[in-house]
Amino acid sequence: MSFAVLAGGIMIAFGALGAGIGNGLLFSHYLDGIARQPEAQGNLFGQSMISLGLIEAMPVISIAFGILVLFGLI
Repeated sequence: MSFAVLAGGIMIAFGALGAGIGNGLLFSHYLDGIARQPEAQGNLFGQSMISLGLIEAMPVISIAFGILVLFGLI
């Protein structure tokens, strides 16, 4: 097995793992914030959706780089 295949697989796996952990933490803190201050729900929702977009960009980028490494383009 080539080290490029291993490196590409690790990049893709850790990107997905990081996004899953990030989403879990984001929405647990979002729900904590709503439980503490229900009147701030609208403000918190917008901020959490922006953060969600940034968190979900990470696995897409890691998949792209992982595929580039797998096919030997880098």
